Amino acid sequence: MRLILLGPPGSGKGTQAQRLVQRHGIVQLSTGEMLRAAVAAETPVGLKAKDLMANGQLVPDDVVVGIISDRIDQPDAAKGFVLDGFPRTVPQAEALDELLKKKHLRLDAVVELRVNESALLQRVETRVAEMLARGEEVRVDDTPEVLTKRLAAYRSQTEPLIHYYSERRKLATVDGMMTIEQVTREVNRILSAVGALEHKVVPARKAKARKTARPAAKKAAKTAKKAVKTARKAAKSASRGAKTAGNKKAARKAVSAARGRGGARAQKTVRKAAKKVTKKRAKR
Repeated sequence: MRLILLGPPGSGKGTQAQRLVQRHGIVQLSTGEMLRAAVAAETPVGLKAKDLMANGQLVPDDVVVGIISDRIDQPDAAKGFVLDGFPRTVPQAEALDELLKKKHLRLDAVVELRVNESALLQRVETRVAEMLARGEEVRVDDTPEVLTKRLAAYRSQTEPLIHYYSERRKLATVDGMMTIEQVTREVNRILSAVGALEHKVVPARKAKARKTARPAAKKAAKTAKKAVKTARKAAKSASRGAKTAGNKKAARKAVSAARGRGGARAQKTVRKAAKKVTKKRAKR
């Protein structure tokens, strides 16, 4: 399973990413964490990023994509990954597409968590007011003013990705204003629909097998029914012959077989009755 979660700050991407990680055994790819890990590990890409950050420069897209490339090659990413916070721009999305293409990997879905910005701002305002009332310290980046700037940056830089992935038929939208549980169910429903979840693929295969086996079973049942019908018809014919020959006992057996004791038994009775009829006629 390989997917991207899109949505403005406060939409719940991080929460849903963690739930996907815990439920499906995939890894969460956060560019910030990956950058710090690459720098700490002193990988070639990490060292390049370290020099750029030390000089106060932004890490360019090719370096970030290089770090993602190294990360998804690690064994724990074999089951898949969820990207949260990347790509942020269309050029980054194009670079990611090229990377996955080179690795012969396919992106299963891009899930957009759509939210009401006014409601998000109101949530932050309420949270800040409650924290101040309790005498708690409010984080500098957790204020309505900062969120307003981050939302504006999202609209200008990241929202174009919605059109980008929609054109490629990868985008699915979820109402991010629902409860966490409802959003989780909807995300999993989408992933099942695109075939990203293994536990949904297996029953589909079984259903296909059942569908393939059904015509064969139907044909076998039809053949068996026809055989029983033929046997009963033969039993009735033998019964009439037995009656004509005066063999009442054989006639009763034939009639009994004709009433439904089964194709094989009916055929056996028919053969016995026919044999007796032939012997009696020979004596005459």
